[in-house]
Amino acid sequence: MSKGKRHFARNRPAQAAKPKAVLDATPHLVEITKPLYGGQFLARHEGKAVFVPLTLPGEQVRVHITEEKKSYSEAEPLDTLIASADRIAPQCLYFGICGGCNYQHANYELQLAMKEAILRETLARGGVTPTEKIDVIAADPWAYRNRIRLGFDAHGNPGYRGRRSHAIVPISECPIAAPALISAAEMIAKVCRSASPAIRLHEVSLFCNHDESALLAALFTASADKRGLESILHEIAEGIPTLKGAEVVAVTGEHQPARTLAQWGDSSITYQVEGFDYRVDQGAFFQVNRFLIDVLIDRVVAGHTGAIAWDLFAGVGLFARQLTKSFGKVVAVESAPNSIAALGANLGGTTGTAVRATTLDFLRRAVQPGKNAGKLERPDLVVVDPPRTGLGAEVTTLLGQVAPNTIVYVSCDPATLGRDLKALIEAGYAIHSIALADLFPQTYHLESIVKLHHS
Repeated sequence: MSKGKRHFARNRPAQAAKPKAVLDATPHLVEITKPLYGGQFLARHEGKAVFVPLTLPGEQVRVHITEEKKSYSEAEPLDTLIASADRIAPQCLYFGICGGCNYQHANYELQLAMKEAILRETLARGGVTPTEKIDVIAADPWAYRNRIRLGFDAHGNPGYRGRRSHAIVPISECPIAAPALISAAEMIAKVCRSASPAIRLHEVSLFCNHDESALLAALFTASADKRGLESILHEIAEGIPTLKGAEVVAVTGEHQPARTLAQWGDSSITYQVEGFDYRVDQGAFFQVNRFLIDVLIDRVVAGHTGAIAWDLFAGVGLFARQLTKSFGKVVAVESAPNSIAALGANLGGTTGTAVRATTLDFLRRAVQPGKNAGKLERPDLVVVDPPRTGLGAEVTTLLGQVAPNTIVYVSCDPATLGRDLKALIEAGYAIHSIALADLFPQTYHLESIVKLHHS
């Protein structure tokens, strides 16, 4: 597994964003007790919970209350009277202003410990008893992101949304992103600033492969100047040698399909993982941490063999392709239009089959009374990697009816994970192991891999 270099080292203190409003101008002294999922930290004032960002457990902090709720208050830190021994100087110029990172002020060992504590507490709150040991999987916590999405301010400068704000914070660096992505964003911004005033970008999405040798870009705009947009794409391509493909997409309403206005180059790049070159198409989901993908795959698929495996929410087949090495038949289920073509290509010539369907529809058909009576090919293994909303009640019920020997659940949200695990345990499963994969260092986000066996 390759290791990224440490980039953009800084010895600057965190810069807190200006609170939207101060309800009580009187500063309050509070003691921070623990981290909360979402990036906040818990304190109490006069018996009421207070959520404070940019702090650490054990610190005494003077805060302003910015919002009062019935059961809790939100506050902004003013100064730290007693600092944690684990507090460090953030590496990013924009930490505290940008909304992307939450934990850059904590050393990495503490970040991992906080995430494990959050995972344990969240599962317990959901009625699930975690295993005594939770394996923690981590790699270089800097320059790991292979995908970023940036907005543009009124002057055409690229940046992220601010903390507690929708305003764009212009950036010239991002120490958690692959360096090639930031360089590409700056070049795209430069080209667009010199273009016609009628052509204004809203956002840009950038994705690079494992070694930053190939890049895809998607530009989002309300402009309808097709000729001007095509000219911009060619100029961008000349300025970014690693760019393999780019498209301009119309900014549409929430329920309107995306409309491509202009294209240049290829619509996919090759991403090498665990000895296989995956095709990843423009806009398709792919794991974001370029240093941990190999380890994640190994944790999910290693040691599993059998006749049939299902990979539900398969994406472009990250797990399904690897499962074809050890299963006689692999069924990969995916519904996203941006992923299904690449999924089929990545399974070509293997024991795998791509099925275009939602996981819910696929499972409904699999257990449909009468139609599949006595015909269901019960899988030995089912891998699920759902979005943050998790599986939900009907999917967990249907999985219980299918009753595979083993389920591997890859989760990006501990709350929905706890809910779904409780349902699967009630359906006859027992937790075999839990791992925390830190795919998102410096942020509150965490990934979990839970293996369950039918009892």
